[in-house]
Amino acid sequence: MSEGRLTLRERQRIATGLAEGRSYAEIARRLDRPTSTISREVGRNGGPGDYRPERAHQAAARRARRGTPARSPEAEPQDRKVIEVEEEAVAMTVGMGLPKMMARVLIGLWLSEDGRLTAAELSRGLNVSPASISMAVGYLTQQGLIRRERDPQRRRDIYVVDDDAWYHSTVIGSRRTLAAAEITKAAGRTLGLDTPMGRRLARGGAFLERISLDALASAERWRDLPP
Repeated sequence: MSEGRLTLRERQRIATGLAEGRSYAEIARRLDRPTSTISREVGRNGGPGDYRPERAHQAAARRARRGTPARSPEAEPQDRKVIEVEEEAVAMTVGMGLPKMMARVLIGLWLSEDGRLTAAELSRGLNVSPASISMAVGYLTQQGLIRRERDPQRRRDIYVVDDDAWYHSTVIGSRRTLAAAEITKAAGRTLGLDTPMGRRLARGGAFLERISLDALASAERWRDLPP
């Protein structure tokens, strides 16, 4: 079976595969389904860590009852491409550890025309509450994945994702890791390098320091990498 809606039994097998640590591709092969079907299914239903087959089946039934708005024939192929890319990107980002709402907002910005949207536009586009958007953009801004601009004329914030987003996010994350490395090394020295705990902490701190410095240097080296 490669077409049609997922059955409850298939969703239960997806949950089993996730619990066993199997990849989306392997789960898809076992169900004779496209990998994109599995990634969309998991991404829209809580991600790998929170996928519940019965809940996902009920959500699918609700979507089927509501139906979807008709699209013009000429727009449909492009719309399908955008929807597929969006759902797969959200599923991938959730799989990397980003909470689902944050992932939806980030990917929504990445797939917008110019990478610039207001909170109201994000709320309408994702069909979620302004409070959910506020929480998501706050988190993404802290991580350096997006930035906030102020529109002085209309007194509103505009959220932006641009070519430097990954650079800023890498630098912020690496600096935090470097700070953790310093604390860990200091704890090792306090406990004494002649003790098992002290050596373990000092070694871990040295490792974190090295990889964070490497990441900072690499970010500077490749910041202007062409597409």
